[in-house]
Amino acid sequence: MSVHVLLFDSGSDQEGIHSLELNGRTVVLLFEDRDDAERYAGLLEAQDCPGPTVELLDREEMELFCIQAGYEARFVPSGFLPESAEDRLFIAPPERNMDVANWQDSDDGTNLVAGPMAEPIESADPELEAFRRQLEGLL
Repeated sequence: MSVHVLLFDSGSDQEGIHSLELNGRTVVLLFEDRDDAERYAGLLEAQDCPGPTVELLDREEMELFCIQAGYEARFVPSGFLPESAEDRLFIAPPERNMDVANWQDSDDGTNLVAGPMAEPIESADPELEAFRRQLEGLL
């Protein structure tokens, strides 16, 4: 079975995968539905995060990668409905994101994000800001 994941700098030497930090765990989202992955990527872009690309990869390979990297793979099925605040992060990114400008390689070869948490970004473009608030309102 294939899943959709979000990659930054796809195909480059600085390629990295989108992940969430939840209670000390690094979680990688594996979307069943491409539209869900693209919507999530769009929400990241609306927060002025560099736009990730949606890539179709083998689920078993992704789960093995996550185990080897010490990450938790979280499958997001089509039509997923959140039941908790943590579950909401599987359909919409948090308001605060790590800086993805400078990837750093760890000793095990996996890419990690460098930089402190950014404050929620307010866009200078009123139209973009209105769109972001509208998307947040859907939650």
